[in-house]
Amino acid sequence: MELIDILTMLGIAMAGIALVIAFAVLVNFARQALRKVPPIRLPQVKQTKETEIPKMSKEKGEGVTFNDIFMFMIAVPLVLLWVGFAGFVIHSGLNNAAVLENIEAYTTLIAILGGPALLIIKDALDVWKQEQAEKTAFYKVKAQAVVDYNDSMQKQSQMIESKAQEQKHKLESKK
Repeated sequence: MELIDILTMLGIAMAGIALVIAFAVLVNFARQALRKVPPIRLPQVKQTKETEIPKMSKEKGEGVTFNDIFMFMIAVPLVLLWVGFAGFVIHSGLNNAAVLENIEAYTTLIAILGGPALLIIKDALDVWKQEQAEKTAFYKVKAQAVVDYNDSMQKQSQMIESKAQEQKHKLESKK
């Protein structure tokens, strides 16, 4: 198989992936547009700033944004193409001397694709780190709540036992 044939197949595969992602985005848009039943609204309790709960993005009614479409239509295929082409050049370079003769052209193409791809990967990793930090903070709060709950349950059971013993002593002293 020649390099052109493999690149053509890689391009067709990327186009197929892009079509599947575009179809998923369109289905999501259609689902949101066809919602006819209004959400049930419960009576609102006036909240102070101290008791106000921040709304998450899904509660605000945000759907698919331009950045979501950009990431799935351009960024993801670009990164996959970059990684795939780099792997292909390495594999072909080990098996085909003609690739080694034109290695400068291939490495230039890899570098051109790699600049934006590396920025996209860095941003994705930054988002992932932020999510992990939020999860860690959530689990710390949850663990502290469990510890506080167990502590209060232990204190309550000790208080109940103490009151029961006091009551028992009162009844015994009256006899």
